[in-house]
Amino acid sequence: MNNLKDFLKITIFVLVVFWLIKFFDISYPLTITTKTQSSELAVVGEGKIEVSPDIAYLDAGIIVDNQKTVQEVQEKIHSINNKIIASLKNLGIDKKNIKTLNYSIYPNYKYENNTSSISGYNGNATIQVKIKNLQLVSQVISSVSESGANQIYGLKFGIEKPEIYREKAREEAIKNAKIQAEKLAKNLGIKLGKITNIVENSDNNNLNNLVYNKMIPVTGGGDTEKIDIESGTKTVSSVVVLYFEKK
Repeated sequence: MNNLKDFLKITIFVLVVFWLIKFFDISYPLTITTKTQSSELAVVGEGKIEVSPDIAYLDAGIIVDNQKTVQEVQEKIHSINNKIIASLKNLGIDKKNIKTLNYSIYPNYKYENNTSSISGYNGNATIQVKIKNLQLVSQVISSVSESGANQIYGLKFGIEKPEIYREKAREEAIKNAKIQAEKLAKNLGIKLGKITNIVENSDNNNLNNLVYNKMIPVTGGGDTEKIDIESGTKTVSSVVVLYFEKK
């Protein structure tokens, strides 16, 4: 019985509401909005660090063409390769910082009377040198060229431990965010509580981002020692968002 009375009351209430909407020409459907106030303040901070490279990589190529046999190609490549490695050791380059990136030998074909035959053999190899003393860069270029490398693919400078500088950039970004938060809180007339969360947005997650190419003119011989090679600098950046409690 009580349920029936409640149902009738609700029905009558709804009918009255619709009659009022129609009588006063109220537009509908009605939109009801609610507002919630955030209990946190989010502030963005940015940090940048200028870093000078502390390591270099050099790729030296050996190309041998038009040899009669595979053995002749191998002997020439091995001879030049050994001379390069010996010259690098004389400069104080550790053997573990010298590696062969590729080594290949392939036939050279000639075409006569619609038929092909092998006229000789070609070969190539690439040696990569990791240089930890940047003052040796010009000497390394000269040394490998004089030892028989006939291609220098370019020079790459980088940071051996970029995570150290990313951490420093992050610390600068956090410090900047805290300063901005204090200024903003003062302007808004609010008090800040503890930090509840931090989000970092950085473009330096890939370590290779701190390695970049530098083209160098190399013609072989001792003239390369006269080349002034500047490694430049690299900007390591970090952007953080700090979330503060509002008291």
